[in-house]
Amino acid sequence: MTKEHILPQLKKFVVNNFDIIFFVLAVTFKLLYFSVQTTPNYSYKMLFQPVAASTLVFASIAILLKNKHRTRTLYIFNIIISLFLVADGIYFKYFKDVIAIAAIRNGIMLGGVTASVSSLVKPLDFIYFLDIIVLIPLLRLYRKVERRQLAFKFRLIPFIILFAVGVFVDGTDIYKLSVDQPRLISTMFNRLYIAETLGDLNFHVLDLYNVVSTKIANSSRLPASEETAIKTFLTTQSKSNTDTTMAGIGKGKNLIIIQVEALQQFAINNKVNNQEITPNLNKWINRSVYFDNYFYQVAAGGTSDAEFMTNNSLYPAASGAAYYLYCGNQYSSLPKEMNDAGYYTAALHGYQEGFWNRNVMYKAQKFDDFYGATSYKQDETVGLGLSDKSFLNQSVDKLKSFAQPYYSFLITLSSHYPYDDVKGYGDFNTGSYENTFMGNYLKGIHYTDAQLGTFLDKLDKEGITKNSIIVIYGDHFAIPKNQIQQLYDFTNTKNPDDLKWYELQKVPMIIHFPNEEYKGVNHKYSGEMDIYPTLANMFDLPQKYMLGNDLFSNNSMVTFRNGSFTDGNSFYVSYTNTYYDVKTGSVIPETPELKQKKDNATSQLQYSDDILNHNLIKTLEKNK
Repeated sequence: MTKEHILPQLKKFVVNNFDIIFFVLAVTFKLLYFSVQTTPNYSYKMLFQPVAASTLVFASIAILLKNKHRTRTLYIFNIIISLFLVADGIYFKYFKDVIAIAAIRNGIMLGGVTASVSSLVKPLDFIYFLDIIVLIPLLRLYRKVERRQLAFKFRLIPFIILFAVGVFVDGTDIYKLSVDQPRLISTMFNRLYIAETLGDLNFHVLDLYNVVSTKIANSSRLPASEETAIKTFLTTQSKSNTDTTMAGIGKGKNLIIIQVEALQQFAINNKVNNQEITPNLNKWINRSVYFDNYFYQVAAGGTSDAEFMTNNSLYPAASGAAYYLYCGNQYSSLPKEMNDAGYYTAALHGYQEGFWNRNVMYKAQKFDDFYGATSYKQDETVGLGLSDKSFLNQSVDKLKSFAQPYYSFLITLSSHYPYDDVKGYGDFNTGSYENTFMGNYLKGIHYTDAQLGTFLDKLDKEGITKNSIIVIYGDHFAIPKNQIQQLYDFTNTKNPDDLKWYELQKVPMIIHFPNEEYKGVNHKYSGEMDIYPTLANMFDLPQKYMLGNDLFSNNSMVTFRNGSFTDGNSFYVSYTNTYYDVKTGSVIPETPELKQKKDNATSQLQYSDDILNHNLIKTLEKNK
């Protein structure tokens, strides 16, 4: 065939299939561009194959349709995919993750963080809609072009070929990932790693598949063998947590837990412009037991995940927030067991009751009362809502009115991201950090520290500390990934790697005992999953359904929702599949022992998911 024959045929082919060609090229480019923005170690060569294959599958579906409907369908596919890329890009800036269906379902609870989200949105985030806008006049012209309309049987053949090629290539890449990271696809415990390895479009298809399949699977009972494995693990875990010197020391005493918004360890015992950032907490640390290797373990649920782990010692949901997804479950929670032991239990937070579904979830966890926004005089606002000063001052009066013994769970608010209400923080000069993100955070946490100091001093003067165990900890990170360089600069972190980043994700954990009977620094590696087992031991409560470890036991293991873990000696970073030696900071090879620990960490995450997905505590309680 001569050149004169080939060119007209090629031109005809391009005209007839311009919509498909454009869709495949444009969407593939967008997906690759998105990966550039979210993956530091991005590789076109590694990601092109699964990204192109996923795009090809969507294009093949449209081929089944007639020309007019095919073009319209591809345009709609393009819009939907672009919407997800925009949402993922903005979500990534704050959470260092990609958004899942469950998180979208939780969107109604994100209303209170509008300032946080809007501060992250930039015009460049919407670049994914550029081609969609350009296509509007082009598609009008394209409708007037005469295109050959193939009969359905002739459309079916290219559909089968393209669909089969796309599915085969995608299936091969998904299988390789499942071999390299067992259970990753089924548990979705590391969503970002899936998106980085398979592309964002494949991630969302897998996420949808998991939501649907989980819905179907959870409609039936958990297989007996898996239920037995969970019961065996829980029994072993319970026995390992009961033999500590702190057993029973809290019986009859009040329990006061204060969860502090965005309080991180790097602010503790530190100075800026020759001023202590947290002088009051520093003082109380010297009067308490202080855990200086304590990590937050939250996932997409943020503050609510910290609450959930503290009160249940179960891991956060694999996607979305447990406070929303599992509010209908039965729990053997801290407030429930405290209630059964004769305690009055109350949660106190000065923000709107429905935020993070607290008004429903607190009932599910059997708190006697929830004192939310409507229970407080809204007389001063700092940041998102009622100031910590007003909240904590009013809370003292509430605590004084509670029948003893009681368990009170308080959550602060003023030091909430994006720390832009500096007018409410008072006169605290951060020197060279003035008018920076880090400087604003330091002002915010200094303000909250001052209010906590006043609150604790009042408890002291009222004699409440003499008969109360007081727990104070930070709920989650303060500095998001897009501002991480400021944290590295502030902490003088040189040549940062994943291990150094994780080591900066510690939060303070303080336990103050009556008459300061116990105090000192505990260097054990631990996390939010470990609070409830510790308190259950102290207050002689049942601990049948806990996955964490007593802080005063010899067990040391911190597992994160994405599958990373540390035992204090080694640190496994799941999204790069890398092990580090904690003391030297060097990368170390995987050993059979480390592999076993990784498998155990994955199993624990699966156990927790099974307990939540199948409402297993209710089943186990019914069958005992």
